[in-house]
Amino acid sequence: MGPRVVLRDKIKEHLLLQIQKGNLKVGKTVNLAALSRATGISVTPIREALSQLEHAQVLQAIPNRGFVVAQLSKSEVKNLIEIVARLEVMALEHSEFNPEEMTILKQLQSEMEASENLAEGLTARFKFHNHLVQHATNKVLLQILKDLKLRLHFYEYDFIQDFEFFKMLNNQTRSVVEAIQEDNVPTAALILRMHWMSILEHIEGQINVKKG
Repeated sequence: MGPRVVLRDKIKEHLLLQIQKGNLKVGKTVNLAALSRATGISVTPIREALSQLEHAQVLQAIPNRGFVVAQLSKSEVKNLIEIVARLEVMALEHSEFNPEEMTILKQLQSEMEASENLAEGLTARFKFHNHLVQHATNKVLLQILKDLKLRLHFYEYDFIQDFEFFKMLNNQTRSVVEAIQEDNVPTAALILRMHWMSILEHIEGQINVKKG
C-alpha cells in the first residue's frame, strides 16, 4: 500500500470519527484547510480522498462551496440499505469462522450490549459488522461494501436515536452470532437480512417524521 493510499485512508478514518463525535452532519461543508491542519496531511491527498468519497456518494461537490455531506432521500436510503444487506449477506455466506474469530465476534457483541450511550454503541456496531465479514473471499465485494457503509454511517448516527431500538438490533446480531456458532450460516444470513430490513424500516419512519 503506497503512502498516498495510506494518507487517503487516514482522511476517511478522520471524517468517520468526526461523524461519530457529531461534528460532521448532513449538509455540512468539509473545510479542506481545516482538515489539513487537523490531520497534518497536505491538501493533495485530502482532495483525492474527498473525490473518492464523492464517487461513493458520501460527499457532494458544489460549485463555490466545495465538498458537502450529501443529503439522502427516502428512495436512496431504501436502495442503499437493500444493497448493503445483500452484499453483507453474500459476504457472510462466503466467510469462515475459526474459534479465535468467534471469540472476537462475541467480544464485539458484548461491547455493543455494554454501551451506555448511542454514539458509543453505534461505533461498536460498526466494528462488529466490519469484523463479521472481513474474512470473506471476495475482496472487491468487501471494498464496495465498505464504501456503501461509510455513506450509511452518516444516517445511522442521524436517525438511530432510540436506545430501545438499538437494543433490539443487538438482540438480532446476537442471534446471528449464535447461528454462526452452531454452524448454521443459512439461518445467520436470514437473521442478518432481517436485521438490515429493521434498520431500513426505522430510518424510513424517521425520515417521514423529520419531513413532518
